[in-house]
Amino acid sequence: MTQKYWFAAKPPGRGWGWGMPLTWQGSLVYAAFFVLLIAGGILITPFGAHYFVAYTCVLAVILMLIGSRKGEPPGRFPTGER
Repeated sequence: MTQKYWFAAKPPGRGWGWGMPLTWQGSLVYAAFFVLLIAGGILITPFGAHYFVAYTCVLAVILMLIGSRKGEPPGRFPTGER
């Protein structure tokens, strides 16, 4: 069975990591990230900006973990390009 990646790797020269979603699952992950980010801004910021920063960092780490497991392998350069 071939693996279907949820996220495309960024092309060379555009940084390291993942870009646009390739499947509906990837789109759902991005949508959930942004909904949780906005909800956190509304619900957590009144307790202090430092809580929102920590919350945002946790969300970003979760997004990166999902990208590393479900995305194309990043950082692959075609032969002769660097």
